[in-house]
Amino acid sequence: MITVALDAMGGDHGVGVTVPAALAAIETEPDLSLILVGRREDLAAELTRAGGAESARLRIEPASEVVGMDERPAQALRGKKDSSMRVALNLVKQGAAQAAVSAGNTGALMATARFVLKTLPGIDRPAIVTILPTMHNHVHVLDLGANVDCTAEQLMQFAIMGSILVSAVEGKTRPRVGLLNIGEEDIKGNEIVKQTNELLRAGPLNYCGYVEGDEIYTGDMDVIVCDGFVGNVMLKTSEGLARMITHFMRQEFKRNLLTQLAALVALPVLRAFRRRVDPRRYNGATLIGLNGTVIKSHGGADAFAFEHAIFEALAEVRNNVPARIGRELAALTAKGQVA
Repeated sequence: MITVALDAMGGDHGVGVTVPAALAAIETEPDLSLILVGRREDLAAELTRAGGAESARLRIEPASEVVGMDERPAQALRGKKDSSMRVALNLVKQGAAQAAVSAGNTGALMATARFVLKTLPGIDRPAIVTILPTMHNHVHVLDLGANVDCTAEQLMQFAIMGSILVSAVEGKTRPRVGLLNIGEEDIKGNEIVKQTNELLRAGPLNYCGYVEGDEIYTGDMDVIVCDGFVGNVMLKTSEGLARMITHFMRQEFKRNLLTQLAALVALPVLRAFRRRVDPRRYNGATLIGLNGTVIKSHGGADAFAFEHAIFEALAEVRNNVPARIGRELAALTAKGQVA
C-alpha cells in the first residue's frame, strides 16, 4: 500500500476539488491510501457531501492553518507551521506518507519542501519538471520557475535528474536530452547556455544538442532543460496560446448556421483533439531533487486534473525516483563524470 498526503486546503478551490479527487483516486487504484490534510470540520463536511467517509485507505490529518495563494514563501515557512501544506510535507519526512501533493502556492511549497525534506546529496537546488504533450508523445521540461538564475553546473544537474526521472517512470534506458536555446548553432545563446552545452557534451547523458522553441512540441526529445525564467515564460505562453486557439475555434464554429452545422459534423474530431491536448491529463509537476516525492498541482485544477497529480505521485513512488536519482548521482560522482 502506497500512502500519499494531500494538502487538501491548497489551490484555488480547496476541498471542493481535493476531496472528490481523492475519492476517485482510491476507487481507481486499489493499492493507494490517502491522507487528507486540513481543517477537520471542512474535510468531514465535504466527504459527507461527496458521498464518502473516512476509512482504512482515506483518513483526515488535522491542520489548523492554510497558506494563501498570494502569500510570501518566507511568511508561509516561518509563520504557518501548522498549515495543511507543512503538515503534509512533515508526514513525508516522518515516513507516514511516501509522497505529498499540493495545489497551493508554488513558492511556498518549494521553500517549505526544501526546508522540511532537504535536497538530495549532489543537488544544489530542486527544480520543477512537468510533462507537456508533443506531436508524437510527450516531453519532460525543467526548470519551470523554481530557479530564475542558474549556473551551468545546476543546469547539468537538472538534465541528469530529468533523464533519471524518464528512465525510472517510462523505462527508457537512454532518454534524449536537449538544451533550450535561441538557435542550434554553437555560437548562439548566452554564456551560461554555452557552458552548459559543453558540460552536457562531455557528460554521460544521451545529449542531442540545442533545441529551439518551435521544436519543443515536435516530440524529438524526452527531456528539455532550461532555467526557470525561460521555462516559466515558455509554459505560460503555451497555456495562453492554447486558450487563444480554443477561443478562436469556438468563435468560428458559432459564426453562422453553416459553421454551426459544420461543428456538429466535426464534433467527434474536436472531442478527440480536446482529449489529446487536455492539460488536465498532464497536471502534476514534480519538485525534483528533494529527498522525497512532492507533486505540485496547478492551482486552478479541477477534480479530474488533481486526480492525475495524485497518479503522478503514485508513479514516482512506485519507481522510487528520489532514491534512484541519489544512487545514480553518487555513481556518476564516483566516476568523475559530474562535479
